[in-house]
Amino acid sequence: MCRHLAYLGPAEPLGRLLVEPPHGLYRQSWAPRRQRYGTVNADGFGVGWYAEGDPVPARYRRAGPIWADLSFADLSRVVRTTALLAAVRDATLAGADAEAAAAPFATGPWLFSHNGAVAGWPHSLAAASRTLPPEDLLSLEARNDSALVWALVLHRLRGGDDEGQSLADTVLDVAAAAPGSRLNLLLTNGETIAATTWGDSLWYLAEPGRRTVVASEPYDDDPHWLQVPDRTLLVASRTDVLLTPLKEPSTEAAPASLKEPCS
Repeated sequence: MCRHLAYLGPAEPLGRLLVEPPHGLYRQSWAPRRQRYGTVNADGFGVGWYAEGDPVPARYRRAGPIWADLSFADLSRVVRTTALLAAVRDATLAGADAEAAAAPFATGPWLFSHNGAVAGWPHSLAAASRTLPPEDLLSLEARNDSALVWALVLHRLRGGDDEGQSLADTVLDVAAAAPGSRLNLLLTNGETIAATTWGDSLWYLAEPGRRTVVASEPYDDDPHWLQVPDRTLLVASRTDVLLTPLKEPSTEAAPASLKEPCS
């Protein structure tokens, strides 16, 4: 499992979003408040952010805990951004992929993170992997479930699906192939955020026209944080947040989309 966060809004130093909040992602690496699986997220971390005028994000990832990286402390103090995605990692299975296994994964304008685990990995997704072009499998960044889930999402994005649809369809397919999986996915292109809840917590904080934060758990005690129900797709911009129920793979169609106020 892990903890992750995405932000859209006015330019802020990375540290103001990740380090300074009393319960920010930095502290969540050793003392998360709402994490149901695992207790310490010390198996790597990563931050991806967007610079003005450049649609391709930069990334900083490491294999060790965020609190042990003195370079990140300097970086987070001076680098400012209007959009980011960051994660701290608690590895489900030990592996040799080091920082390559740490989110965010990235291709083109997209940053991606997976909070959860695929049940029965790797055998459960053997059939799903055969739907990918061989070059996609050969270019996986890491040999873990999150990297393959990202490849499945990316395949849909490249096929023309929007961010929300790509996440929703991937979650339903993986859940059908691997029942019991936890699939909280987070995706941004620097202009919108898409996320799913499937087995773990997700919250958002929105100030219409100014900022939107989507996170595994609140980074402070602001009463305006709202929890996203389980089995839900969230699609957000700087101005609104749209929540759509995700149907179970074996159930009838879900109710119509619900638009939530950005209060």
